[in-house]
Amino acid sequence: MYKLEIELKRGHNLAVRDRGGSSDPYVKFKLAGKEVFRSKTIHKNLNPVWDEKTTLIVDSLSEPLYVKVFDYDFGLQDDFMGSAFLYLESLEQQRTIPATLVLKDPHHPDQDLGSLELAVTLTPKDSPVEERRDSTTMLLRRSWKRSTKFQQQSQRLSELHRKSQLWRGIVSIALIEGRNLIPMDPNGLSDPYVKFRLGHQKYRSKTVPKTLSPQWREQFDLHLYEETGGVLEIAVWDRDTGRRDDFIGRCQLDLSTLAKEQTHHLELPLEESRGCVVLLVTLTASAHVSIADLSVTPLDDPQERRQILKRYSVSRSFSNLKDVGIVQVKVTRAEGLMAADVTGKSDPFCVLELNNDRLQTHTVYKNLNPEWNKVFTFNVKDIHSVLEVTVFDEDRDRSADFLGKVAIPLLHIRNGEQKSYVLKNKELTGPTKGVIYLELDVIYNTVKAALKTVVPAEQKYIEEEPKVSKQLLQQNFNRVKRCIMVLISYGTYINSCFEWESAQRSIISFVSMEAMFEWEDDEEDKEDKESEHKGFMDKLYAIQDVFISVQSALDEVASYGERIKNTVNWTVPFLSWLAITALCSATFLLYLIPLRYLVLAWGVNKFTKKLRDPYMIDNNELLDFLSRVPSDVQVMQYRELKVDPGQSPNKRRRTNPS
Repeated sequence: MYKLEIELKRGHNLAVRDRGGSSDPYVKFKLAGKEVFRSKTIHKNLNPVWDEKTTLIVDSLSEPLYVKVFDYDFGLQDDFMGSAFLYLESLEQQRTIPATLVLKDPHHPDQDLGSLELAVTLTPKDSPVEERRDSTTMLLRRSWKRSTKFQQQSQRLSELHRKSQLWRGIVSIALIEGRNLIPMDPNGLSDPYVKFRLGHQKYRSKTVPKTLSPQWREQFDLHLYEETGGVLEIAVWDRDTGRRDDFIGRCQLDLSTLAKEQTHHLELPLEESRGCVVLLVTLTASAHVSIADLSVTPLDDPQERRQILKRYSVSRSFSNLKDVGIVQVKVTRAEGLMAADVTGKSDPFCVLELNNDRLQTHTVYKNLNPEWNKVFTFNVKDIHSVLEVTVFDEDRDRSADFLGKVAIPLLHIRNGEQKSYVLKNKELTGPTKGVIYLELDVIYNTVKAALKTVVPAEQKYIEEEPKVSKQLLQQNFNRVKRCIMVLISYGTYINSCFEWESAQRSIISFVSMEAMFEWEDDEEDKEDKESEHKGFMDKLYAIQDVFISVQSALDEVASYGERIKNTVNWTVPFLSWLAITALCSATFLLYLIPLRYLVLAWGVNKFTKKLRDPYMIDNNELLDFLSRVPSDVQVMQYRELKVDPGQSPNKRRRTNPS
């Protein structure tokens, strides 16, 4: 075992890969085919200075260190800028040696791609220097190290994941509009959309067709993983169906220059192009997620639990409306997982997602019955959110393999109960092999949760693109057909009342109708409402887009029909009670206040909303409410499957380490 200390100093005369005659280089180090270090990106520089250090543990000196340089290209594949090998066998040990690596392209060895300047130090882990330094204390420490070895490994692992996974703040971005963009289409217009990138996080806006001044009006959140902020990269593209999308322009925003807890109205001009992008950016410096071992459980400490209960009590319903609650997830173990490796084993790790919050456990190698014993704490911004727990198999050479997944609505959680969940496939439609054991605990403020129900739901910024699926298209068509048949059956029922097929039913309907008309006669004349006709979508650009649009439209129509039905059917009691409370409140208001005054107040609020806040994102409270009610497809996805007694190889009950 050897310790290899590397200092990446600078690059000289690197290759040009951008149109402006420059590059945005970064460096990757690979050992035995696995990436072991990646440097930061230096923008627009052919002689970058990194001054970064890393320490690697090397098993053998026969495997060279592979160094590759890339040009970072937002939205596209990064461009190769050259590579070189550092042969460890030739290094003198226990001495810092300067090294200059000449970059080459294996396909074009004659090209001059510049060089990298490094300083490397190779030291055996059991070198005489270290042995002499530690010999006086080794015997005294050996017994203590053995007794606390597991605890130290767990702490180091927890701290490693804490640094790599925890975010320390929220970047709330409202994409308002673009101004004076350059035309990219023959008709003198463009179909612009915007891509955002902050570290490894990405977000893509919707496409606004045929305009040079698009109005996006989208709001989303990204996370800050550094105390000082980060660089938000923004690229504007023109959608071009059938061909490669055209690049319009880009700009950057250094978040470290913005004051926290304050909304900034920014007009960012595009580099290498004309026009600008208008944003509202708010930085919130607060850590809302955490990860720890089972020995550190916030909600299990009576004193801390009392403080959290007080924080979300009814008396504090109107303080910090965005902070709805907190959920604690204990991930103990899994059993009977699928074997993903040729050895008949897997290297499983667990990923937890709550909206845009994403954390993961460490990897347990060569095991089909892993024990993680980790506790995750998420801040809840919407009680109607769904916790997704996914188990993956780590693969060093490729992306992680999917092993199973469960989706748990927060309103379905029973506090303090350890449950076993049968893992499902990616679509959550059927079981797969394995069971995961979780213990969940959620605390929230009911008033805040109710108020958040009638505002737009948070959109995930990492979602799969919709794909054409004949099966899904047929399924959505059948769902719409069922909704239409329900409406027809209701119409038949109403018609039977007029036909006096049942005298009792017709008499009740007649009395109810007369009572309604008498109540309406007591009201004064109502103002006619002008309906706003929304124009249909402009021309679709390809057959695939047509299929996806039809597929999505059928899904949306069917989903809203099913959500109305599930509201009445008490599928989610919280939402059904909320609907009854709203209807009772509306009835009480109509009894006290004439309808024309309510219509006048609604109209004044609607017409003056943009005057009071020009950049406010408009919403429809009824549609926002229905978006929280699960459709029949979601009800099926969230349904828990029964654990097959023969599926779990380990039937004895285990206790938590805590």
